[in-house]
Amino acid sequence: MAPKSFSFPGILPAFLAFSFLFLLLARPTIGGHDYHDALRKSILFFEGQRSGRLPPDQRVKWRRDSALHDGSTAGVDLTGGYYDAGDNVKFGFPMAFTTTLLAWSIIDFGRNMGPELKNAVKAVKWSTDYLLKATAKPGVVYVQVGDAFSDHSCWERPEDMDTLRTVYKIDTAHPGSDVAGETAAALAAASIVFRSRDPAYSRMLLNRAVKVFNFADKHRGAYSSSLHSAVCPFYCDVNGYQDELLWGAAWLHKASRKRVFREYIVKNEVVLRAGDTINEFGWDNKHAGINVLISKEVLMGKAEYFESFKQNADGFICSLLPGISHPQVQYSPGGLIFKAGGSNMQHVTSLSFLLLAYSNYLSHANKVVPCGERSASPAFLKQLAKRQVDYILGDNPLGMSYMVGYGARFPLRIHHRGSSLPSVETHPDRIGCKAGSGYYLSPNPNPNLLVGAVVGGPNVSDAFPDSRPYFQESEPTTYINAPLVGVLAYFSTHP
Repeated sequence: MAPKSFSFPGILPAFLAFSFLFLLLARPTIGGHDYHDALRKSILFFEGQRSGRLPPDQRVKWRRDSALHDGSTAGVDLTGGYYDAGDNVKFGFPMAFTTTLLAWSIIDFGRNMGPELKNAVKAVKWSTDYLLKATAKPGVVYVQVGDAFSDHSCWERPEDMDTLRTVYKIDTAHPGSDVAGETAAALAAASIVFRSRDPAYSRMLLNRAVKVFNFADKHRGAYSSSLHSAVCPFYCDVNGYQDELLWGAAWLHKASRKRVFREYIVKNEVVLRAGDTINEFGWDNKHAGINVLISKEVLMGKAEYFESFKQNADGFICSLLPGISHPQVQYSPGGLIFKAGGSNMQHVTSLSFLLLAYSNYLSHANKVVPCGERSASPAFLKQLAKRQVDYILGDNPLGMSYMVGYGARFPLRIHHRGSSLPSVETHPDRIGCKAGSGYYLSPNPNPNLLVGAVVGGPNVSDAFPDSRPYFQESEPTTYINAPLVGVLAYFSTHP
């Protein structure tokens, strides 16, 4: 018997009725959103996270040059790149994932970005320029700049930074297939972005991606083992490095169309556990992303040998649906996807991106997702993704936007050093390591708006403490915003 569809016309089945009531009636309505404005601000956020020498067209004016000697202790130039969140450390693992998702946003939704496309491309290049520096030496990837313990003991502007800028690397004797695999994915995905815009740069990115991937595959191991004291507990890869190898191969296959990467994926699908923890997607776990990315070829009728990846992707989609979702996926009373752990919005934005991307692939193939006796249509998946975006932008029990600078009410005391301390322009004198503590503990709003920053967000009960010490709720990250860029781009032209 054919499965019943979530878009079934006429009298709604009980489960469908529950789903739509959950998604639509439980939310407060504040009117339509300006998705293009939110898109513009979500991209602008990355300029506030820049490290290094800022360019003449820098739009976040309260920031200044910072960390201009990064890498010097190791005899290399590691200036540039992004600070991952509210601190002043450059963590290579989440930076690479951020880059991959920014690139994927442009690849799938760049046509919806309008005049913001050029700014999104700049955001990618700011990161890839750094990743090229970090991978310039064969057999080595520089994966972190800054001692996180030293950094986190201070509350100071990046422009004043005097904490240890220790350089950490992986090499043949100290492998890190996870961070190297993600770096290869980022470079490969970005090569697609620049293929027609800057062919020489695109070739450089792709060639480097191949070399970094081969290094990751030949010298297998987790960087959390090689560099445990430096990267844990901050960006420990608790999920293992196997998914990053498949993820890197998937992007290299997409970017190069070389048979060797297709064969690698097919050969290693089971060995590298493509079907594991399918309801996860983020800087640590790529499983759902791998399966959605590869499934596009199956849905386009080009790659029957990848059929099992589509089955995994279907399983991922079913694991998110309200009413039948995986036990690890909850929904708050207000309708927000919630997963245990810190910084929940990273799950909301990354899972929403996959819902939307997969819905587009299904639409082009005129397919639905079978979920037992029901099925989920592309339109339903878009509705679910849109519900998450609208929640972020203010359709929630608190009537608060969780994007700084968007809407009438948004977080004012975000956990972010540069935003919470006076700017160099208003306070030219240095603010020392411990001198910033008063600003950290102050009940006053941050003096500098980090426009476009999306914070970790409310808890499972939709409660949100607008307070810096509650970092899991109030800290923004680059990997929250990166997938949101693509989702906002789509809804800016399909409101």
